Amino acid sequence: MPNLLSCIQIESAPNPTAAVIWLHGLGASGDDFAGLYPELDLEGCPAIRFIFPHAPQIPVTINGGYVMPAWYDIFGAELGAGAIRKEDDMGIRKSQADIEALIAFEVARGIKPEHIVLAGFSQGCAMALHTGLRHKAGLAGIMALSGYLPLAGTVEAEASTANKATPIFMAHGTQDPVVVLERAVASHETLNSLGYQVKWHTYPMPHSVHPREVADISAFLKRVLK
Repeated sequence: MPNLLSCIQIESAPNPTAAVIWLHGLGASGDDFAGLYPELDLEGCPAIRFIFPHAPQIPVTINGGYVMPAWYDIFGAELGAGAIRKEDDMGIRKSQADIEALIAFEVARGIKPEHIVLAGFSQGCAMALHTGLRHKAGLAGIMALSGYLPLAGTVEAEASTANKATPIFMAHGTQDPVVVLERAVASHETLNSLGYQVKWHTYPMPHSVHPREVADISAFLKRVLK
């Protein structure tokens, strides 16, 4: 497969029949959630291949043009509830293509799309929602952690009917200063209004991961990858 993103891969057991592609946040790397893997309770799940890709290095406007790992550019303080947003449409769609290539690679390795979960945190959450809702084959699930729905106005026209009933796990911290809770709530309401099956969770945390959230993620994976 050409030009795949660099990734960390961990298999829960030999000969995996399921996969989780987990996208990190702005300025981070695949190592972030690879480190969370040992905390997951996967008892009863099939063998899973976890893929933790590294985002490309690009200049990020909000950080003074500093080059860092990012799925797309952030132009300004656009993550507030009522902010006027200029979004990086081109960058989001380029990363969508990169993530689609990772999904295609797993399918080529013998894992069916309906056994693949697309997950992400923060900017990775935005990409998981953006890509998963548009993917042409039905996925096992989408995990959207501490993020939001990007390019929300295009979803209804661009969404794939194959993922209309795909379970979505959406979680956010009530004290998040980076992606404010109201932005996530608005994204949740948009998805609900479009008929998606969203399980909404909040936790008493900032822009991070809560121990109870880890347990809920484990339960979600057990449910959709049984």
